[in-house]
Amino acid sequence: MRKTQPTLADVRKWPATVSLPKAASALGCSPRHLQERVRRGDSPVKTLPFGNRNVVITADLIRLLSGEAREAA
Repeated sequence: MRKTQPTLADVRKWPATVSLPKAASALGCSPRHLQERVRRGDSPVKTLPFGNRNVVITADLIRLLSGEAREAA
């Protein structure tokens, strides 16, 4: 059975940060693809290093899924 992609309403209920695999499911891409984008420095969402892994900032994921413009860094 295939998991369904979370909706924007689902993502809005997530905690402040989520794992790359969880964020990838919302984006409709593989966790490996998102991890590669983070490694290259061109991730579509902001991430934070957390121990030996990265986590995705949920607010930025919501911004992307909502079609809002990204703030200048």
